[in-house]
Amino acid sequence: MNIIDHLSWRYATKTFNQELLVDKKSLQILCDAFNLTATSYGLQPIKLVVIQDKKLQADLVEHSMNQQQVAQASQVLVFCIETNINKEFILNYFNRIKNIRDTPDAILNPFRDFLIDDFSKKQQEAIEDWATKQAYLAMGNMLTVCATQGIDSCPMEGFSPEKYDEILDLKSKGLKSVLIMPIGYRAEDDMFAGFKKVRKTVSESVILHQQ
Repeated sequence: MNIIDHLSWRYATKTFNQELLVDKKSLQILCDAFNLTATSYGLQPIKLVVIQDKKLQADLVEHSMNQQQVAQASQVLVFCIETNINKEFILNYFNRIKNIRDTPDAILNPFRDFLIDDFSKKQQEAIEDWATKQAYLAMGNMLTVCATQGIDSCPMEGFSPEKYDEILDLKSKGLKSVLIMPIGYRAEDDMFAGFKKVRKTVSESVILHQQ
């Protein structure tokens, strides 16, 4: 299938086949894709927590607006933001650039100093809002990658971040959960799998300016 066929095949899965698991190789592809997601400044202020624990998944259902996909899924992906976007975090990023690209300090330092100064002036709420936008970028990317791999998924905002943070001990890791995405393979009796997509026409969604 081409990419449009994959995206047409994708839908927000309502019922997963609990007997089918996403294998390690496919899961690694998803992890690699998450790590390659574009983020603002390249800072990667996000982390992915992968849950593959049926008891834990069942316990999380009540904190996910009772959405059963959390328990049924092969894995649940929890998109998290870093809560300590500070000078040290930014310096670590520029150290990676130096180690990987051996970019001269004369080129790196002005941008590094700009980011350190800029983030030092931001309120924590603004930083977390910025980081959350990066998590949405990552989820969009992951939805597409899942589709290309024939893996079903269901993006969710309907959950209690505070409870997830508590149960997964995210605070101790400097993280906050912002989105979740159960993944796996659709059940044969999920009637939503056969529904036609409801979308505007491309001409209604896209404005093209050209000479």
